[in-house]
Amino acid sequence: MVSQLKATLAALAFAAFLQPAWAEPPRAVVELFTSQGCSSCPPADELLVEFSRQPDIVALSLPVNYWDYLGWKDTLAHVAFTERQKAYAHSRSDRQVFTPQMIVNGKKSSIGSDRAQVEKAIQVTTKGRKTLPVNVVIDEQNDTVTITVEETPDTTQREAEIWILPVLRSQTVPIERGENRGKTITYANVVRGLNRVGEWRGGSARFDVPLDMARKGGDAYVVLLQGTDAARPGLILGAAKGPGL
Repeated sequence: MVSQLKATLAALAFAAFLQPAWAEPPRAVVELFTSQGCSSCPPADELLVEFSRQPDIVALSLPVNYWDYLGWKDTLAHVAFTERQKAYAHSRSDRQVFTPQMIVNGKKSSIGSDRAQVEKAIQVTTKGRKTLPVNVVIDEQNDTVTITVEETPDTTQREAEIWILPVLRSQTVPIERGENRGKTITYANVVRGLNRVGEWRGGSARFDVPLDMARKGGDAYVVLLQGTDAARPGLILGAAKGPGL
């Protein structure tokens, strides 16, 4: 009986060891709008790779398609990412759309290759907080991703949408033509889709998403809790990384 109990405890401990290590609550979400046809973008792509390794930052690459006419069609671009970048510009009322551009916490625009500017934008948008103002926790069980949202004492805005974004953790692309001809560039956390899950109106809430939907087109995923501004993307209130990010 004792030996059987020991074996059971050992099996449970081993199973726990195999469970994915969930990332700590993030302090910032940085979205890089980039293009394989943009000669200024490779330094920003490298900076995003660095940000992707920081446990308290959710780093995302969103390749746009408006430089495709320069001689090389971006192999990862999607019109939805171009539309998202333009929607951000309308929300800020500055109409600034360029590459490389980083949007920090859905609010602040920065030159994507300027580390100091991006770090300053993080400080401005977090207002001294160590984490985003709403807790978002994810768990995987039986091929289902369960998203739990919980407001905190720092929560002031209580109207937002839940999004799940499939990502490719790393993608290396040899570029044969255009402004980056001959370069091979590695991109981190390349977004492959923008999937709206539901609405959040404060308090506690739970959302269940099929795992195959969460990862569709990618090998990992990110969850965003984002406010809206006249149907445009607004301030990011919370976020979480899936396992492996």
